[in-house]
Amino acid sequence: MRPSTSPPAPARSGSLLRILGVGFGVAVTIGATIGGSILITPAQVAAQLPDPWLYLSVWVAGGLYALVCAGSFAELATRLPRSGGLYVFAHRALGDYAGFVVGWMDWLQSCGTIGTAALLAGSVSAGLFALSAPGAARVSLALVVLFGMLQWAGIRWGSRAQGLASLLKVAAVFGLGAAAFTLGGDVPGAAAAPGAVPAGMGLLTALIASFQVVIYVYDGYYGSVYFGEEVRRPERDLPRSIYGSVFLTIGLYLFVNLGYLYVMPLAQMAGEASVGGAAARVLFGAAGETVIGIMTLVIFLGTLNAYFLSGPRILLAMSRDGLFSRRATQVNASGTPTVTLAMCLVASLLFVLSGTFQKAIAILTFLIVANYVVTFLAVFVLRRRAPEEPPPHPAWGYPWTTGLALISGVAFLVAAVAGDTTNSLYALGALAASYPAFRLVRRLSAPAPLA
Repeated sequence: MRPSTSPPAPARSGSLLRILGVGFGVAVTIGATIGGSILITPAQVAAQLPDPWLYLSVWVAGGLYALVCAGSFAELATRLPRSGGLYVFAHRALGDYAGFVVGWMDWLQSCGTIGTAALLAGSVSAGLFALSAPGAARVSLALVVLFGMLQWAGIRWGSRAQGLASLLKVAAVFGLGAAAFTLGGDVPGAAAAPGAVPAGMGLLTALIASFQVVIYVYDGYYGSVYFGEEVRRPERDLPRSIYGSVFLTIGLYLFVNLGYLYVMPLAQMAGEASVGGAAARVLFGAAGETVIGIMTLVIFLGTLNAYFLSGPRILLAMSRDGLFSRRATQVNASGTPTVTLAMCLVASLLFVLSGTFQKAIAILTFLIVANYVVTFLAVFVLRRRAPEEPPPHPAWGYPWTTGLALISGVAFLVAAVAGDTTNSLYALGALAASYPAFRLVRRLSAPAPLA
């Protein structure tokens, strides 16, 4: 665990634009955080915890955990206000190899998320507009190309699109919750008695399984850290974006979950493929499918734009530090990393075309949590390296809150190895294969020796 030794990158053809503020930070974080999972995963929690108070408590606990973790991200983002996200923290604290692994896996996860969102948006479009399977596939491919081209126009266009998409996301989720309380008062069976709650180790297992699901739904609360050097006042605006997004997400998730409980019993929720869809059918009858379809499509479009904004900046930061091709440092006059955006576009299209991304995403989920562990470790390393330099925005409750986040991440990885051994072994194999890939990239990106 040594500091970076990468040689400085050569001069670039352009630079990122320092034009972003708190509004964009909240918008891009909401875009990355709130996804279709809030319509689906409540069924998994209801199946594990068939008691309304336990059900709600795990959503509150997930929000509090995200809030605890947010402090560490706010500290790192203000200490290192550079675009590139988790890679920047790992690279500065732990050196080139750790930075390479974190950055590469984070970039793959971004492209995989784009591909997933595009495929699901195509599937929803097929239901809304009676499209055939080939028609849905064409919609998915077209959405990837469309949002990729939108980012090419520059950060101003991308940020405006994200602001609109995230506003529509919030309105859709809030609207579903509001409709539940407005239209669902006379729904029969909604106040049914709770089911049998497991006891002892069964209850502990159910709580852990539910908590893991909820943490996944809250993931993305650090979305603004990918744009550190593009924020006008990072020492002020980045913490506000991070904390503001977490509080907004907690409020929305609790509100819509209370709405679910208001219109249907937990036993019914547990048996639904989409709790949001079931709630819409209860509230709007035959029109419910159309309502939830439009809502889901809005959510996926916001996710597409958010990850097309962040993904290219990961590879850009790596290229600047000599951990990827030097040619990938190009930025156009509108503040778009053109080469790395093109790579994100191609990789996302391949995810859509392959049809095998589901297993890849399962493996990458393990690696995402491993990235978080490295990030929390970076807080301790940077504090110890320069104890005389307090961070601009210290993590509240340090070292206890950061330590709790670190231990929780390690515990999740151990549980994943025990509960999903096959995919975990694939993930560990990918980590082992990263070292020869790192050596190859370093050799290819090294400057030519002087004659």
